[in-house]
Amino acid sequence: MKKKFLIAFSVSIVCFILLYSTVFNFIFTEKSLATLPNNPDGTNKEKEMGNKPKVKNEILFLLLGVDAEDVKESKGKRTDTMMLTKVNFDTGDVNILSIPRDTRVLVNGNPDKINHAHVYGGVESTMDTVRKFLGIDIDYYVKIDYKIVKEVVDDIGGVKIDVPFDMKYKEYNPTVPPLDINIEKGEQVLDGKNAHDFLRFRNNNAKTVGYKDGDIGRIKAQQYFMKELIKQTLKVKNLVKLPKLMETYFSNVETNIPLGTMLKAAASARKINTENIKTDIIPGTDEYIKGISYRVYDREKTDLLVDEIFSDYIE
Repeated sequence: MKKKFLIAFSVSIVCFILLYSTVFNFIFTEKSLATLPNNPDGTNKEKEMGNKPKVKNEILFLLLGVDAEDVKESKGKRTDTMMLTKVNFDTGDVNILSIPRDTRVLVNGNPDKINHAHVYGGVESTMDTVRKFLGIDIDYYVKIDYKIVKEVVDDIGGVKIDVPFDMKYKEYNPTVPPLDINIEKGEQVLDGKNAHDFLRFRNNNAKTVGYKDGDIGRIKAQQYFMKELIKQTLKVKNLVKLPKLMETYFSNVETNIPLGTMLKAAASARKINTENIKTDIIPGTDEYIKGISYRVYDREKTDLLVDEIFSDYIE
């Protein structure tokens, strides 16, 4: 069983922005956040770091979780989590569209699983594949490795989760740490390891209790966990842990989002709460094609969903 790294970006950007908004508001004024310092020739530094957001006071980015212990050395690895995320700084609305890893799309011109795009060309290939698949204009990404899950959860003292069933699974792979999942059903506070295992769990053995709808069930569990993590991370007691959480963030995240945009988001994050977070999944069905399991998306329903959520970014 492959590693199921969690909610990639929710931990890295959304949760990061939410948690630190209060601190940033004390440090930066609205005026200072509006623009970054200019270069001597009058050009803006943010323009050099990345394209300006397509919509004022809003950002769209692709969240990626990779099967690697070092996010900086993840080239050639498949993505285990892929979420297209939009955050509006004015309204506090957050939209997350999960793309199942087995979704069958064109990758480098050939039908393949969308998570293979990263194997062939890293982030650039993945971004290009998503652009063509959904017909949207997207510039930004955030990529994390699984270690951030354990570290962030442990840093905040655990996350309370209602586990839907007993999760038990063991696997040994000589190239990665052994997998030993043993989480009991019911409401409980998960530490870093169990939170990580909760999000990785996907048992394909029909004789063992698991998600009835397979990978879609795991995605829904990730989305539920994400909301609970954000809610519990925002507790006042966790603000004192800012330095440690910042260290965790910068050690496990790779992104091309300009610093000025991140700071502006932080200043507006007080408007965001879990009730503003809307989650969706690319519609489709699970099918076997030439002996390989795929998620075959519904073109018409997908187009309608993309138009509803990301109309300002359709090319």
